[in-house]
Amino acid sequence: MSEHPDAGNHAQALAEACGRALYARDRLCQALGIELLAIAPGSARLALQVRADMLQGLDLCHGGILFTLADAALAYASNSRDQACVTLGASIDYLAPARLGDRLEARASELARGGRTASYDVRVVDQHGQLLAVLRGRACRVRGAVCARPDAGRADIVGGPADSRAEEERG
Repeated sequence: MSEHPDAGNHAQALAEACGRALYARDRLCQALGIELLAIAPGSARLALQVRADMLQGLDLCHGGILFTLADAALAYASNSRDQACVTLGASIDYLAPARLGDRLEARASELARGGRTASYDVRVVDQHGQLLAVLRGRACRVRGAVCARPDAGRADIVGGPADSRAEEERG
């Protein structure tokens, strides 16, 4: 049986709503200046400009910044289907350094999904397309949703302010 013709559009709209809801509450990404460039079911692209406060003692971008960018891309990709997920584990290979002023982009893509877990590859490149790091990670689905359905008129993360108000009203 074939998929309904609007299923892809609905899945994309839901991924975008989840991305907006996550970013609205993602204080770390906001503080680091990480931008959500694109999101689709099972994939995400995030970007970051390397600032002086992100450099380590050798005047290179700290590896933790690259890891954080890659892990954030994994988080957005894994939460793009309105099922709350957390990173279960990840490893990273650093292939080349990033420097002050570089614009980094992390591109996360889902490799496999089944049961409660999914596997992702994240490639971090600079503004010239040079591959700087590769992260392989797994995410685990946890209880709850990321956001309300787009047709419900709101996009609240479970446990967020709107969810707390609803709980108070029921209590």
